[in-house]
Amino acid sequence: MKKSMSVVENYQQIREKVAAAATKAGRAPEEVHLLVVSKTWPAERLEPLIAVGHLAYGENRVQEAVEKAPLLPQGLEWHLIGHLQKNKARKALSVFQVFHSIDSKAIAQQIDRIAKEEHLYPRVYLQVNLGTEPQKHGFTPDDLRESMGDILTLPRLEILGLMAIPPMGSPEETRPYFRQLREFRDELQEAYDHPLPGLSMGMTSDFDVAIEEGSTIVRVGSAIFGARG
Repeated sequence: MKKSMSVVENYQQIREKVAAAATKAGRAPEEVHLLVVSKTWPAERLEPLIAVGHLAYGENRVQEAVEKAPLLPQGLEWHLIGHLQKNKARKALSVFQVFHSIDSKAIAQQIDRIAKEEHLYPRVYLQVNLGTEPQKHGFTPDDLRESMGDILTLPRLEILGLMAIPPMGSPEETRPYFRQLREFRDELQEAYDHPLPGLSMGMTSDFDVAIEEGSTIVRVGSAIFGARG
């Protein structure tokens, strides 16, 4: 019980910090959502947070979410934050409502096709590899400029906005990447005359800076559950 209370206390502290960062940036706290990153944690570790009303959880691996979700109450909102392999797209759509890591036109088209077959309307963020790091997935800005028109025609996808994981660094070292993503989002909105309200950026170590630069959803796990073994 003490461990569960600690998770809830950590969660409440993060909520307060997220709200404070938004207020400091001159934004309304309700503009910024907290996605609890539950990857690698067993279902029972989420139960105390569900009990206090938190419903949105982020997972990296499709199979882990497929196994975990049935152990928990219906009505939770599952977000895929890891890379999606094409051969797991159908299985992913069976559990996730929100995808943060749509990283190519091909995977966007596949998700749209399967969503039509399954009568689903997934919400997605388009992942941008701002640091052009070879080990990371995501559109380059030029790739997305070229692909955006085709992606916006896909009828089943609700494009929420953009996502990025900047290169490793201190919060101030990541700030320019967060700013770049916001400015790139603004450029795409204007070029395609299409709203892209969401910016999925910021994690445990730098979410306050990400919020200052316009994040609308931050992904926090270790500050809530503790370090993984």
